[in-house]
Amino acid sequence: MVSKKNTTVLCFANNKGGSGKSTTCANVGYSLAQQGKRVLLLDGDMQLNLSLSFFPEEEVLAMAQGEKNLYHAIREQKPLTDYIVPTAYENLDLIPSSTLMSGIEYELFTKWQREFILQKCLQPVRDSGEYDYILIDAPPTLGGWVMNLLCASDKLILPVEASPWGLFGLANMFEFVATVQQMNPALTLLGVALTKVSVRKNYFKQTMEILQEMEGVHVFDAIIRVDSSIEWAQDSSKPVGAYKPTSRSAQEYAELAKEVDDLVHR
Repeated sequence: MVSKKNTTVLCFANNKGGSGKSTTCANVGYSLAQQGKRVLLLDGDMQLNLSLSFFPEEEVLAMAQGEKNLYHAIREQKPLTDYIVPTAYENLDLIPSSTLMSGIEYELFTKWQREFILQKCLQPVRDSGEYDYILIDAPPTLGGWVMNLLCASDKLILPVEASPWGLFGLANMFEFVATVQQMNPALTLLGVALTKVSVRKNYFKQTMEILQEMEGVHVFDAIIRVDSSIEWAQDSSKPVGAYKPTSRSAQEYAELAKEVDDLVHR
Protein backbone atom coordinates (compact mmCIF):
# COMPACT_ATOMS: atom_id res chain seq x y z
CA MET A 1 0.00 0.00 0.00
CA VAL A 2 1.40 3.39 -1.02
CA SER A 3 1.35 5.89 1.85
CA LYS A 4 -0.28 9.24 1.29
CA LYS A 5 1.85 12.34 1.02
CA ASN A 6 1.72 15.20 3.48
CA THR A 7 0.79 18.05 1.15
CA THR A 8 2.15 21.58 1.67
CA VAL A 9 0.41 24.49 -0.06
CA LEU A 10 2.70 27.37 -1.05
CA CYS A 11 1.31 30.65 -2.36
CA PHE A 12 3.51 32.94 -4.47
CA ALA A 13 2.16 36.45 -4.00
CA ASN A 14 3.15 40.09 -4.27
CA ASN A 15 0.80 43.04 -4.75
CA LYS A 16 3.36 44.67 -7.05
CA GLY A 17 3.41 43.60 -10.68
CA GLY A 18 6.68 42.72 -12.38
CA SER A 19 8.13 40.91 -9.37
CA GLY A 20 8.73 37.67 -11.27
CA LYS A 21 6.01 35.97 -9.25
CA SER A 22 4.55 33.71 -11.94
CA THR A 23 8.00 32.86 -13.32
CA THR A 24 9.26 31.94 -9.87
CA CYS A 25 6.19 29.82 -9.13
CA ALA A 26 6.52 27.96 -12.46
CA ASN A 27 10.23 27.30 -12.21
CA VAL A 28 10.30 26.38 -8.53
CA GLY A 29 7.43 23.98 -9.26
CA TYR A 30 9.30 22.44 -12.18
CA SER A 31 12.51 22.14 -10.14
CA LEU A 32 10.70 20.49 -7.22
CA ALA A 33 9.20 17.98 -9.67
CA GLN A 34 12.65 17.30 -11.12
CA GLN A 35 13.86 16.68 -7.57
CA GLY A 36 11.29 13.89 -7.21
CA LYS A 37 8.42 15.79 -5.58
CA ARG A 38 4.87 15.43 -6.84
CA VAL A 39 3.69 18.97 -7.62
CA LEU A 40 0.35 20.54 -8.54
CA LEU A 41 0.40 24.09 -9.88
CA LEU A 42 -2.70 26.25 -9.45
CA ASP A 43 -3.00 29.29 -11.72
CA GLY A 44 -4.98 31.86 -9.76
CA ASP A 45 -4.31 34.81 -12.06
CA MET A 46 -6.46 35.93 -14.99
CA GLN A 47 -3.26 36.86 -16.87
CA LEU A 48 -2.67 33.10 -17.36
CA ASN A 49 1.12 33.43 -17.09
CA LEU A 50 1.57 30.27 -15.03
CA SER A 51 -0.45 28.26 -17.55
CA LEU A 52 1.53 29.82 -20.42
CA SER A 53 4.74 28.59 -18.79
CA PHE A 54 3.76 25.01 -19.67
CA PHE A 55 1.34 25.12 -22.61
CA PRO A 56 1.28 27.01 -25.93
CA GLU A 57 -0.98 30.05 -26.10
CA GLU A 58 -3.65 28.35 -28.22
CA GLU A 59 -3.98 25.51 -25.71
CA VAL A 60 -4.08 27.89 -22.76
CA LEU A 61 -6.81 29.98 -24.39
CA ALA A 62 -8.80 26.84 -25.18
CA MET A 63 -8.62 25.75 -21.54
CA ALA A 64 -9.42 29.28 -20.37
CA GLN A 65 -12.49 29.47 -22.59
CA GLY A 66 -13.67 25.97 -21.75
CA GLU A 67 -14.96 24.64 -18.47
CA LYS A 68 -11.95 22.74 -17.11
CA ASN A 69 -10.37 25.67 -15.32
CA LEU A 70 -10.22 27.26 -11.89
CA TYR A 71 -12.93 29.83 -12.56
CA HIS A 72 -15.60 27.20 -13.22
CA ALA A 73 -14.49 25.12 -10.24
CA ILE A 74 -14.77 28.08 -7.88
CA ARG A 75 -18.03 29.36 -9.35
CA GLU A 76 -19.63 25.92 -8.97
CA GLN A 77 -17.73 25.16 -5.73
CA LYS A 78 -16.64 21.78 -7.05
CA PRO A 79 -13.67 19.66 -5.93
CA LEU A 80 -10.51 20.66 -7.79
CA THR A 81 -9.68 17.00 -8.35
CA ASP A 82 -11.87 17.24 -11.48
CA TYR A 83 -9.90 20.16 -12.96
CA ILE A 84 -6.34 18.84 -12.97
CA VAL A 85 -4.48 18.80 -16.29
CA PRO A 86 -1.21 16.85 -16.68
CA THR A 87 1.77 18.74 -18.12
CA ALA A 88 4.46 17.29 -20.37
CA TYR A 89 6.72 16.85 -17.34
CA GLU A 90 6.89 14.00 -14.86
CA ASN A 91 5.47 14.69 -11.38
CA LEU A 92 3.93 18.00 -12.51
CA ASP A 93 0.23 18.82 -13.03
CA LEU A 94 -1.69 22.08 -13.48
CA ILE A 95 -5.09 23.57 -12.76
CA PRO A 96 -5.37 26.28 -15.45
CA SER A 97 -6.83 29.73 -15.01
CA SER A 98 -9.33 31.69 -17.08
CA THR A 99 -9.66 35.28 -18.21
CA LEU A 100 -13.04 35.17 -16.47
CA MET A 101 -11.15 35.24 -13.15
CA SER A 102 -11.36 39.03 -13.47
CA GLY A 103 -14.92 38.72 -12.18
CA ILE A 104 -14.30 36.14 -9.46
CA GLU A 105 -14.63 38.60 -6.57
CA TYR A 106 -18.11 39.53 -7.80
CA GLU A 107 -18.97 35.83 -8.03
CA LEU A 108 -17.83 35.28 -4.44
CA PHE A 109 -19.37 38.39 -2.90
CA THR A 110 -22.65 36.84 -1.76
CA LYS A 111 -21.27 33.38 -0.94
CA TRP A 112 -21.29 31.98 2.59
CA GLN A 113 -17.78 32.02 4.12
CA ARG A 114 -16.47 33.34 0.82
CA GLU A 115 -12.87 33.62 2.07
CA PHE A 116 -12.69 29.82 2.44
CA ILE A 117 -14.23 28.66 -0.85
CA LEU A 118 -10.89 27.76 -2.46
CA GLN A 119 -9.83 25.96 0.72
CA LYS A 120 -13.02 23.90 0.52
CA CYS A 121 -12.53 23.09 -3.19
CA LEU A 122 -8.86 22.24 -2.65
CA GLN A 123 -9.37 19.98 0.37
CA PRO A 124 -10.18 16.81 -1.64
CA VAL A 125 -6.87 17.23 -3.49
CA ARG A 126 -5.01 17.55 -0.19
CA ASP A 127 -6.89 14.59 1.26
CA SER A 128 -5.97 12.43 -1.73
CA GLY A 129 -2.31 12.57 -0.72
CA GLU A 130 -1.27 12.64 -4.37
CA TYR A 131 1.01 15.67 -4.08
CA ASP A 132 3.93 16.78 -1.96
CA TYR A 133 3.32 20.39 -2.93
CA ILE A 134 0.54 22.56 -4.30
CA LEU A 135 1.95 25.85 -5.63
CA ILE A 136 -0.45 28.76 -6.15
CA ASP A 137 0.24 31.78 -8.35
CA ALA A 138 -1.71 34.78 -7.03
CA PRO A 139 -2.61 37.91 -9.02
CA PRO A 140 -0.76 41.15 -8.14
CA THR A 141 -3.61 42.61 -6.09
CA LEU A 142 -4.85 42.75 -2.50
CA GLY A 143 -8.48 41.77 -2.32
CA GLY A 144 -10.99 39.05 -1.62
CA TRP A 145 -9.63 36.57 -4.14
CA VAL A 146 -6.02 36.81 -2.92
CA MET A 147 -7.41 36.45 0.60
CA ASN A 148 -9.06 33.24 -0.62
CA LEU A 149 -5.75 31.97 -1.98
CA LEU A 150 -3.90 32.74 1.24
CA CYS A 151 -6.62 31.21 3.41
CA ALA A 152 -6.06 27.97 1.47
CA SER A 153 -2.27 28.11 1.90
CA ASP A 154 0.18 26.94 4.52
CA LYS A 155 3.05 29.20 3.56
CA LEU A 156 3.72 32.33 1.53
CA ILE A 157 6.69 32.95 -0.74
CA LEU A 158 7.17 36.59 -1.64
CA PRO A 159 9.14 37.21 -4.85
CA VAL A 160 10.68 40.68 -4.84
CA GLU A 161 12.37 42.37 -7.78
CA ALA A 162 15.82 43.71 -6.89
CA SER A 163 15.17 47.18 -8.25
CA PRO A 164 14.65 50.70 -6.85
CA TRP A 165 10.87 50.15 -6.89
CA GLY A 166 10.95 46.48 -5.88
CA LEU A 167 10.16 47.17 -2.24
CA PHE A 168 7.39 49.66 -2.98
CA GLY A 169 4.13 48.56 -1.39
CA LEU A 170 5.74 45.79 0.64
CA ALA A 171 4.40 47.25 3.90
CA ASN A 172 0.86 46.98 2.50
CA MET A 173 1.51 43.36 1.61
CA PHE A 174 2.66 42.54 5.13
CA GLU A 175 -0.39 44.28 6.63
CA PHE A 176 -2.66 42.28 4.33
CA VAL A 177 -0.98 39.02 5.31
CA ALA A 178 -1.43 39.90 8.99
CA THR A 179 -5.17 40.36 8.33
CA VAL A 180 -5.38 36.98 6.59
CA GLN A 181 -3.55 35.32 9.49
CA GLN A 182 -6.48 36.25 11.74
CA MET A 183 -8.58 33.90 9.60
CA ASN A 184 -5.82 31.41 8.80
CA PRO A 185 -3.45 31.39 11.79
CA ALA A 186 -1.44 28.56 10.22
CA LEU A 187 -0.24 30.82 7.39
CA THR A 188 3.43 31.79 7.68
CA LEU A 189 5.87 33.68 5.48
CA LEU A 190 8.38 31.08 4.32
CA GLY A 191 10.65 33.67 2.78
CA VAL A 192 11.42 36.44 0.31
CA ALA A 193 12.93 35.40 -3.03
CA LEU A 194 14.98 38.06 -4.81
CA THR A 195 14.41 38.08 -8.57
CA LYS A 196 15.74 39.98 -11.60
CA VAL A 197 18.99 40.52 -9.75
CA SER A 198 21.92 42.38 -11.27
CA VAL A 199 24.64 41.85 -8.66
CA ARG A 200 26.83 44.66 -9.98
CA LYS A 201 24.22 47.33 -9.29
CA ASN A 202 24.12 49.05 -5.92
CA TYR A 203 20.36 48.79 -5.48
CA PHE A 204 20.64 44.99 -5.27
CA LYS A 205 22.82 45.35 -2.18
CA GLN A 206 20.49 48.02 -0.78
CA THR A 207 17.43 45.81 -1.34
CA MET A 208 19.14 42.86 0.32
CA GLU A 209 20.22 44.94 3.33
CA ILE A 210 16.73 46.39 3.85
CA LEU A 211 15.10 42.96 3.68
CA GLN A 212 17.64 41.36 6.01
CA GLU A 213 16.96 44.06 8.59
CA MET A 214 13.23 43.27 8.67
CA GLU A 215 12.29 41.37 11.80
CA GLY A 216 10.87 37.92 11.19
CA VAL A 217 11.54 37.99 7.43
CA HIS A 218 13.70 35.21 5.97
CA VAL A 219 15.50 36.02 2.72
CA PHE A 220 16.37 32.97 0.62
CA ASP A 221 20.07 32.49 -0.05
CA ALA A 222 19.35 31.52 -3.66
CA ILE A 223 18.84 34.59 -5.86
CA ILE A 224 17.51 34.70 -9.42
CA ARG A 225 19.71 36.84 -11.62
CA VAL A 226 18.77 38.50 -14.90
CA ASP A 227 19.13 35.88 -17.64
CA SER A 228 17.86 35.97 -21.22
CA SER A 229 17.27 32.21 -21.03
CA ILE A 230 14.20 32.92 -18.89
CA GLU A 231 12.59 35.04 -21.61
CA TRP A 232 13.43 32.51 -24.33
CA ALA A 233 11.95 29.75 -22.19
CA GLN A 234 8.75 31.76 -21.72
CA ASP A 235 8.58 32.31 -25.48
CA SER A 236 8.79 28.53 -25.90
CA SER A 237 6.11 27.86 -23.24
CA LYS A 238 8.61 25.92 -21.15
CA PRO A 239 10.19 26.27 -17.73
CA VAL A 240 13.80 27.36 -18.09
CA GLY A 241 15.08 24.07 -16.69
CA ALA A 242 13.43 22.23 -19.58
CA TYR A 243 14.37 24.84 -22.19
CA LYS A 244 18.05 25.12 -21.21
CA PRO A 245 19.05 22.91 -18.27
CA THR A 246 22.64 24.20 -18.33
CA SER A 247 21.63 27.86 -17.97
CA ARG A 248 22.51 29.85 -14.88
CA SER A 249 18.86 30.56 -14.11
CA ALA A 250 17.91 26.87 -14.31
CA GLN A 251 20.56 26.12 -11.69
CA GLU A 252 19.43 29.05 -9.53
CA TYR A 253 15.79 27.93 -9.57
CA ALA A 254 16.91 24.40 -8.67
CA GLU A 255 18.85 25.83 -5.71
CA LEU A 256 15.84 27.90 -4.63
CA ALA A 257 13.55 24.85 -4.86
CA LYS A 258 15.93 22.81 -2.74
CA GLU A 259 16.08 25.62 -0.18
CA VAL A 260 12.27 25.85 -0.11
CA ASP A 261 11.96 22.09 0.45
CA ASP A 262 14.57 22.14 3.20
CA LEU A 263 12.80 25.00 5.00
CA VAL A 264 9.39 23.32 4.75
CA HIS A 265 10.76 20.15 6.34
CA ARG A 266 13.00 21.80 8.92
